Amino acid sequence: MRVNRVLTVAVGSLLLSLCLSPQALPQISKLDRDRAQGILDVVGNEIRKHYYDPKLHGVDWDAQLTQAHHKIADAKSFNMAMSHIAAALNSLDDSHTFFLPPVRPYRIDFGWEYQMIGDRCFVTHVRPGSDAEAKGVKPGDAVLSVNGFTPDRDNQWTMHYVFTVLRPQPTLRLTLQDPAGGQRQVEVATKIRETSKVKDFSVDMWNIIRDEESEAHRMRSRSVEYGDELLVLRIPGFFYTPTEVGDMIGKARKHKALIIDLRGDGGGSVDTLAFLVGGIFGRELKIADRVGRKENKPQLAKGFHEPYAGRVIVLVDSDSASAAEVFARVIQLEKRGVIMGDRTAGAVMEAKHYNEQMGGDFIVYYGISITDADVVMSDGKSLEHIGVTPDEPLLPSASDIASGRDPVLAHAAQSAGVKLSPEEAGKLFPYEWPEQFF
Repeated sequence: MRVNRVLTVAVGSLLLSLCLSPQALPQISKLDRDRAQGILDVVGNEIRKHYYDPKLHGVDWDAQLTQAHHKIADAKSFNMAMSHIAAALNSLDDSHTFFLPPVRPYRIDFGWEYQMIGDRCFVTHVRPGSDAEAKGVKPGDAVLSVNGFTPDRDNQWTMHYVFTVLRPQPTLRLTLQDPAGGQRQVEVATKIRETSKVKDFSVDMWNIIRDEESEAHRMRSRSVEYGDELLVLRIPGFFYTPTEVGDMIGKARKHKALIIDLRGDGGGSVDTLAFLVGGIFGRELKIADRVGRKENKPQLAKGFHEPYAGRVIVLVDSDSASAAEVFARVIQLEKRGVIMGDRTAGAVMEAKHYNEQMGGDFIVYYGISITDADVVMSDGKSLEHIGVTPDEPLLPSASDIASGRDPVLAHAAQSAGVKLSPEEAGKLFPYEWPEQFF
């Protein structure tokens, strides 16, 4: 799941209606209902203490909590109780403030990935051997509906959040359209496995460790060199040390042009953002103003002693979020390079994650992401709910996705003087599925 995406008030009712789809739900026990009420109290207090806007965007927070308490009292399942907590946070209309419910004692894999490209949603990858593959789901299929709901830029994250986090779904009913225009409906089974024989919602920590190791491998940077003309650098997340960023910039200095591919990059550390900005500029630069609860503070990047001085091209898409968006916008505002691709997510705030727990013998872990600052760029504007509009809008077609072509990267390379076909570009960075510990 990508957590740095947009939740809007307009989809608050969608969040709840998705959880009310007519499938069998386990009944909630009195103990779990009391736990849910206790979790809501903790969430409510943490928001009051830490949220960057003490006025909470004008939201009557006490009323939201009271309403959520009443709904939890009537909830028929623990998942529904958790959805009412999530809906309360959703009222703040903030991309970086959201609830992470207790980890369920099972693992799921849908077997297919999807993404907004322009204003349409497409299947981008299908896991070999999955039920999705067996049912004929293919990259390049347009996703017209999932369980009866039409994905768009406002609700796609919410749908994914509900289906995978709040209320994992055993099956997904898809309405698809192939590149030729033909429509079909399929029902795809989710691969589910219990992780351990634990009571309640206690966590098997070894599963978390294995997940983190797998994700660290997938989040590594990758690069391809074309003589001294071009370095293509793919950065899937902002989770790198100064030494690692320094190595990237050192390699880039050997080339006349640098393509930084931030497509699918959901953001990460503000420190990594500052390191990368500093590697592109040879001077101290204000990235943005951090508008917090008690003070406004500039976020600065210190210029590298030997920055990269060549041509810069940055690639973005609808899944480029948070720090990735800020980096692209700094390059754009400072006229340091060209931004190509699709409009970004518009999920740009600064947040802290709060790990919470309750219980004695059996500990229940959950979390809250809470925005502690807005990020205002040097033009005086926030990117939240707006995103970065590329200098050169470029979108792959359904047939490009189906055949594995990457016309966006190919165009960027050609603009840097390197001949690269869409077919070749599509093979540079093969998609890597998360490992299945099944």
